[in-house]
Amino acid sequence: MSLGYTRPLYLLPFDHRHSYVTEMFRAAAPLTMDQRQAVIDSKWVIYEGFRQALLRGVPSEFAGILVDEEFGADILLDASRNGYLTALSTEKSGSEEFEFEYGDAFAQHIEIFQPTFAKALVRYNPEGDATLNERQTTRLRRLSEYCRTTSQKFMFELLVPATNAQLDRVGGAERYDRHIRPALMLDAIRTLQDSGVQPDIWKVEGLDSVDDCEGLVELARRDGREEVGCIVLGHGADEDKVRNWLRIAASVDGFIGFAVGRTTFWNPIADLLAKKITREQAASRIAQRFGEWATIFEGSHRAHANVV
Repeated sequence: MSLGYTRPLYLLPFDHRHSYVTEMFRAAAPLTMDQRQAVIDSKWVIYEGFRQALLRGVPSEFAGILVDEEFGADILLDASRNGYLTALSTEKSGSEEFEFEYGDAFAQHIEIFQPTFAKALVRYNPEGDATLNERQTTRLRRLSEYCRTTSQKFMFELLVPATNAQLDRVGGAERYDRHIRPALMLDAIRTLQDSGVQPDIWKVEGLDSVDDCEGLVELARRDGREEVGCIVLGHGADEDKVRNWLRIAASVDGFIGFAVGRTTFWNPIADLLAKKITREQAASRIAQRFGEWATIFEGSHRAHANVV
């Protein structure tokens, strides 16, 4: 199986679990049956928003969902039946260290749902704890080798959280994102590749310059990886920042799409739970926002293609 994925990919991620339960529902494990059902129901509203977005013009052949098995198993199965692109999270939620949600049984859980992509979210700072990074790399290499062996597409969501020393060195989170994080992302990707971790798609935090995006794609596609794709994630940022990241990424060949979750669904679901809006209104707002991201990305990509 060839490494990579080059078709456009517009992903609505709502695989949030620990943060979603604690921040949105103010609940803690173990959940009661009613609490669990409320979380599941809210994810169906997000999924309804996704389906509405397709009816409003988001290309169904490029659009997909990323959701978890714990609260979204039936959604994953429904999406697969309807021919939508799907991504399944494999990581344990709420953990600073990448571990499999279902331990050594991770492969069986992937095989139950047969998603388009098996996704791993990983916090990896190359200047951070070396022992932690090595433990994570060992597990990720195992997942990567499984995906290669079984022709399963593999999506790697890379977060590079700042260390306290890095924040002190540069003077805060905003300057870290602009001046330190881009180089650290490259270091992380290079190290992981050299360690045998071979995703088909890198799902990465937004970058504020075209040059940084181009450098990331060049690295992601080095040494026979010419078809590896990159998508930009929203990271819960405000709408203006997400729009900017989308425009920048769309202007760079190799960035094939986006995955914007919290900025798409958080406020509509919060308003729904507060009984400020109806279920139908929440789904409609989610559809509108997801459609906006697709329009921005497609428009910026076309504009870049015309200039080139």
